[in-house]
Amino acid sequence: MKNFFLTATCLLLSTLPLQAASQNAPADNIDWSVKNTWKLPTNPLDFVQSLDNKKVFVLGADSKVYIFTPEGKKIGAIPVAKDVTGIDIAPRGEALYLISKQGKTYTALNISVAQKIDITGAPFLGDENAPVTMVVFSDFQ
Repeated sequence: MKNFFLTATCLLLSTLPLQAASQNAPADNIDWSVKNTWKLPTNPLDFVQSLDNKKVFVLGADSKVYIFTPEGKKIGAIPVAKDVTGIDIAPRGEALYLISKQGKTYTALNISVAQKIDITGAPFLGDENAPVTMVVFSDFQ
């Protein structure tokens, strides 16, 4: 038993210089800084960010997938099954993939985000209060 404690103590003492050296060692010439931090509405279980860096998807413990901008503005939330344990997305966030270990399921969801476009003061043709508005961007100078 003495040999066990002596061996364990030696192993622990031998790692102390390595830990101290790693804390004081330069970061391989890597400069870094915090870009952004924001509070989440629930405990996060998983997350993924779109490759175009326009959307961040967070799977919450409250069985919702929250969609944020990279600056932390909430775009919306999608309810999911309680047993969803992992998420992934298509490159631009146009599809959301859900994995359930307990239910042994894979689910793919198509996602589109409706955005309001302020057309106040813009010229229009037709009924001003029409239920559908088509916007044509033709001036790309």
